[in-house]
Amino acid sequence: MEEIIIALTALFASALTFFSGFGLGTILTPVFVIFFPIEIAIALTGVVHLSNNVFKLLLVGKSIDFSVFLKFGVPALVGAFIGAFLLLKLGESSMAYDYEVYGVEMHFTLVKFIIAAVLLIFSVMEFLPFYEKLEFSRSALIPGGMLSGFFGGLSGHQGALRTAFLIKMNLSKEAFIATGVSIACVVDVIRIPIYFSSFHIVHLQENMSVLMIAIISAFAGALIGRKVLTKATYGLIKVGVGAFIILVAIALGVGLI
Repeated sequence: MEEIIIALTALFASALTFFSGFGLGTILTPVFVIFFPIEIAIALTGVVHLSNNVFKLLLVGKSIDFSVFLKFGVPALVGAFIGAFLLLKLGESSMAYDYEVYGVEMHFTLVKFIIAAVLLIFSVMEFLPFYEKLEFSRSALIPGGMLSGFFGGLSGHQGALRTAFLIKMNLSKEAFIATGVSIACVVDVIRIPIYFSSFHIVHLQENMSVLMIAIISAFAGALIGRKVLTKATYGLIKVGVGAFIILVAIALGVGLI
């Protein structure tokens, strides 16, 4: 059952990510969190995310705007390193608390609480009118890249912030997609080795079948998204996706999962 749920989520999220801030990291991480410890869930999502972005880069890479890529991508690289390193440190924290509510055992940890807060903040932001009206100039690309990379390294949530900055750069649709994908690849290449320097390669080997299912599903989603998905479709399902992530964030924050 877990393989089916992860496969469908990866396909769905990968299709969406062609046109929206909601992408693989935003949607797939909460689903992985249901089945795996939070640090492992983020690391495994990162592997799927990178594989899918490399695949998409083969589809649209020729349209990259290298000026925007350098101004946003280099700071994102630095931010990703800091965010991933912070995740490792949070995972090493001894702060934990076990309690029971109506016979249900809860396990609260610092890293769960921090990631839950990030999930909640980014989900709620998507529903706020001011978020869609945010406008940034090219001078904001450097701090924007740092911020996007940091959250990409910490929780995998780089897409929403990256979109908020890049969508105001007056790029063509093709350049917007290609530049965003290339920046995401840079962040993934930096953060994934940092994750596995602590979590060890054994976690990758133990879950290889789940990873391969998720990666193949994400590839299929990318092909579907490139051909048929529209902005209107995204608008119709955003509320449902956001509500799901908020519920997962609350369950994670209180120690239920």
